[in-house]
Amino acid sequence: MTPTGPVRFAVLGPVLGWRDGAELNLGPPRQRAVLAVLLARVGRPTGLAEIVDVLWGQDPPESAVNVVQRHIGALRRLLEPDLPRRAVGRWLVRSGGGYRLDLDAGALDLLRFRALVDRARRGTAGDAPASVRLFVEALELWRGPAADGISEEIRARPLFAALDQEYLEVLKEAADTALRARTVTRLVPLLQQAAGANPFDEPLHTRLLLALAATGHRAGALAVYRAMYSRLDESLGIGPGPEMRAAHDQVLGETAPEPPPPAPAETAPPAENTGPAGAPRPSGAAEPSRTPDPTGTARPSGNVRPAGTAEPSGNVRPSETAEPAGTATAGRVRPAQLPADLPAFAGRREELAQVLALLPDGNDPAAAVVISAIGGMAGVGKTTLAVHWAHQVAHRFPDGQLYVDLRGFDPAGPLDPAEALRAFLSALGVPTREVPPGLDARAALYRSLLADRRVLVLLDNARDSGQARPLLPAAPGCLAVVTSRNQLSGLVAGEGARPLTLDLLSDAEAHEFLSLRLGADRVRAEPAAVREIAALCARLPIALAVASARALTNPGFSLAAIAAELRAAHGSLDAFTGADGADVGAVFSCSYRALTPPAAKLFRLLALHPGPDVSASAAAALVGLPVRRTRPLLAELTRAHLLTEHVPGRYGGHDLLRAYAADRGQAEDSESGRRAAVQRMVDHYLHSAYRAARLFSSHRDAIPLPPPVPGVFPDDLADPEQASDWLTTEHAVLLAVIGSAADTGLDASAWRLAWAIAHFLGRRGHWHDLAASHRVALKAAQRIGDRTGMAHAHRGLARASADLGRHDEAMLHLDRALELFASAGDGVAQAHTHRNLSWVLELRERYEGALVHAQQAYDLFQAAGHRPGQAASLNAVGWYHALLGRHERALAHCRRALALLEELGDLYGQADTLDSLGYALHHLGRYEEATASYQSALELYRRLGVRYAESDTLTRLSDTHLSAGRAEQARDALREALAGLDELGHPGAAPVRARLRALELPSTART
Repeated sequence: MTPTGPVRFAVLGPVLGWRDGAELNLGPPRQRAVLAVLLARVGRPTGLAEIVDVLWGQDPPESAVNVVQRHIGALRRLLEPDLPRRAVGRWLVRSGGGYRLDLDAGALDLLRFRALVDRARRGTAGDAPASVRLFVEALELWRGPAADGISEEIRARPLFAALDQEYLEVLKEAADTALRARTVTRLVPLLQQAAGANPFDEPLHTRLLLALAATGHRAGALAVYRAMYSRLDESLGIGPGPEMRAAHDQVLGETAPEPPPPAPAETAPPAENTGPAGAPRPSGAAEPSRTPDPTGTARPSGNVRPAGTAEPSGNVRPSETAEPAGTATAGRVRPAQLPADLPAFAGRREELAQVLALLPDGNDPAAAVVISAIGGMAGVGKTTLAVHWAHQVAHRFPDGQLYVDLRGFDPAGPLDPAEALRAFLSALGVPTREVPPGLDARAALYRSLLADRRVLVLLDNARDSGQARPLLPAAPGCLAVVTSRNQLSGLVAGEGARPLTLDLLSDAEAHEFLSLRLGADRVRAEPAAVREIAALCARLPIALAVASARALTNPGFSLAAIAAELRAAHGSLDAFTGADGADVGAVFSCSYRALTPPAAKLFRLLALHPGPDVSASAAAALVGLPVRRTRPLLAELTRAHLLTEHVPGRYGGHDLLRAYAADRGQAEDSESGRRAAVQRMVDHYLHSAYRAARLFSSHRDAIPLPPPVPGVFPDDLADPEQASDWLTTEHAVLLAVIGSAADTGLDASAWRLAWAIAHFLGRRGHWHDLAASHRVALKAAQRIGDRTGMAHAHRGLARASADLGRHDEAMLHLDRALELFASAGDGVAQAHTHRNLSWVLELRERYEGALVHAQQAYDLFQAAGHRPGQAASLNAVGWYHALLGRHERALAHCRRALALLEELGDLYGQADTLDSLGYALHHLGRYEEATASYQSALELYRRLGVRYAESDTLTRLSDTHLSAGRAEQARDALREALAGLDELGHPGAAPVRARLRALELPSTART
């Protein structure tokens, strides 16, 4: 017998084996997993039961022991092919009722790692730098997570999780040693890699913070702290612990030390080549990714393979040619957000001249940023003046105008400046995925985008300087206008703002105001009454507007009669007392008391609505009347100037009037009546949103929904287009209603409403809103112990986390959702969650694991007889086979999926599956068939109006055209894809633009 040569194995990353220097084929996935178990327990016996438990968990098949024994036999023959049957092997032996793998330190990377760590701990004659070098040598043996490449479900078992944790503990120990020895340079990329894969490991991030500071990167160190603070606050509502806070204070309190001069051995290796957080990937971008809707239907996600990495003929590397993220879209967008100017602007000539004089003469782009702080009491006309001024000078700011109502004094609370920044960044063209978390990061990006622009920014109704400060531009040539009831002394002192405080209108200005509203002839006919009305209104513009509306709605009344009404009225809010002791509440009271009782009741109940505006149908729900009986009441309130119809069918009002309405409600309506009104309002939005959700995603599974309370008439939505329009219009309102429902004890409605809008928010890229609404939903479901609600909330949070690039958080949420659905015995929901898990693993480029979960989803859907889920999962299984290079198998699965989807009439699923077929056919070299499949997918996407999916398919069609020698058609497809991505503001536009530029170069330049 010829002796067999030496063997070597690797388990610190992908499971690999060699014999006589040649790499071994370790067999099918489960056999490789058996070997991984033995390698992880090298030198120790592993019982059959333990191997079975690792491979199958608590539900092994009856044949499990036989399967393991077959795999052991195959591995023994693989390692020692000349070993006689029943002979004792050299490396793989029976032991203690199981098996043991005996290897020396040179034959397994795990043993080599542990030997080096042991030497580093013992120290080398007290030489700390030498210990650090040994630690680094050990850590660099890791090429990814332990046993990477086996089934993700198996890899998640404690056996392999413990190995990954062992790496992290050694890395932290090495960092401590290196920080003490001041030789931390080589550990920085390892810490960065691990920190990126473990976003909530505070001790790890603390060491990264200290390491960055020790190597002179103080700003980077502080950024680590800010990012951790934002993650913890946003996800868990807590801040960093004492260890990290102490490290942060240490860095803040000292000058960062100069980095020690590194010896050649201390040169930091590239971060992407080290660490167990994920195996190193080939350069270039990932393959296409498909985002499953919660129904399980796959669709292309935002994390697609850039078109510049086309296979098999791609010739552009994104790292070399792609534009920086966001520049393709953010650099060209010109927002125009100013509200409409008031056509009848009265008075304020002196103030207007004063603010106009703030701007330098001409159009000097180097002029310093100008900040104006317009202050004054409520209702004095600050917004009117600011908007009027902004319209007069808008032409001097060619890069656009931004506007936000900061709602500083809204009863529902002020707007978070981080949310305002998110809206501004979106208006400037930043894709949702690229909006960073946290106020500081958003403010920094915002100022960077404005650095070379001339933009007018109007910040209306700021509560204080702190709310406005993060929204101020820093670019020369910009204008910022801030209005507030409070004196913004902080902006004046710290930012050089020019203050302007508005007083009440003068007598002449009040006269002009009434003349413009009531007509010069009517005012001229009763001068004494006009003076009295102005005095009784305290010359406050909001009060004058309400009084004017009272006169206009009663043209037969003399102005003297209007004045007499004002004298007789008595308001009830101290806050409405104006200058000179005039009771402005009397003005509101006068118009309020003139209302019919139903209109007065509606006015009071509208104060309970939490959103920025209200539709007629939602107003009807508040009063418990049909819409046809509510519209006349809204018209009555609008004529009285107690409500404004700012766009057809949507109503809002000044917050002073809202406060007055709330005061009247507290005085005149019972608490039970007010609670009933809130219940009706929430039920209106819940049942309307539920209808919209079922139309928007026609194959989405239902959730249990109690009938609406009496007096609720949900909006009648007929088709997906109407549903989409309704959700778009009510977007901000729905988010506010979720919070209102949770705050008023309607927790079951809160989580169900979050569920209803999840698909819309996800597909439209409103991922921050998706996360925020589902955090509220999770807490609401937890308060009432609703496990189904908690599970759905975790799935929504997972979707948002994954879309925002927080894949570890997504996996945690999905694991919890899976547990909750399993405890509820909901197999269909478990199947959907497995589909979500497959998608997140795909985003992490773990296609084998993604395939396992997709297959599990199919099995569960099949057991439940859930045909839409089966179809979607078949497509997903086929897609992952294609990504793994098994294109014939991909075709078989996707064709089965397509047949079932055609039976079901699921056009969206058909389009996705046709795209999958096109991808597999392309990689089999069947370019004409691939082109036909892609064209069919495009036809369906266009019918459905799914612009992103259409653009994604066009990029792949371009690959096929190019491979088939149709260069001009390839360019046309890319141009069309780019137009769609630019319109959506999607980050995928940059690599597509780079690829198109490369294709448009002359052929000599390309070669």
